[in-house]
Amino acid sequence: MARLTFNTPFMLGFDHLEQMLEQFAKAGNDTNYPPYNIEQIAPRRLKLSLAVAGYSENELEVALENNQLIICAHPMEEPEKQFLYKGIAHRQFRRSFMLAQGMKIKSASLEQGLLSIDLEQPAHIQKTTKIKINTPAQKKIAWTTDD
Repeated sequence: MARLTFNTPFMLGFDHLEQMLEQFAKAGNDTNYPPYNIEQIAPRRLKLSLAVAGYSENELEVALENNQLIICAHPMEEPEKQFLYKGIAHRQFRRSFMLAQGMKIKSASLEQGLLSIDLEQPAHIQKTTKIKINTPAQKKIAWTTDD
């Protein structure tokens, strides 16, 4: 994959975007475990559901680090069992999702083997700022905002 860089003079202050893309590329290398769904439940509301059958609330951790939603599992040690067949995975995992700026986590719940996380996208507000141009005799730059 070609590395994206924002070295153009027309994109000022986008260093954080490059870092986000690098984090996203690393997260994309994760396994597909556990499976998940992303559901649109209202115009600006999403529901992320992860299949975590067999995990208790104490074994799961949901965290927000910068704009990255991180879900981890740390299963507790079980007494030795002898399985004839073991098809249900119960292992450590780390699943991460990059969130848009301003996205909020409203709640997280665990029910019937599904970890559900409700997310809300912020309303986009267009804002215009006019900057007064000063002459050399004027020292301060005046900022005005049209709301």
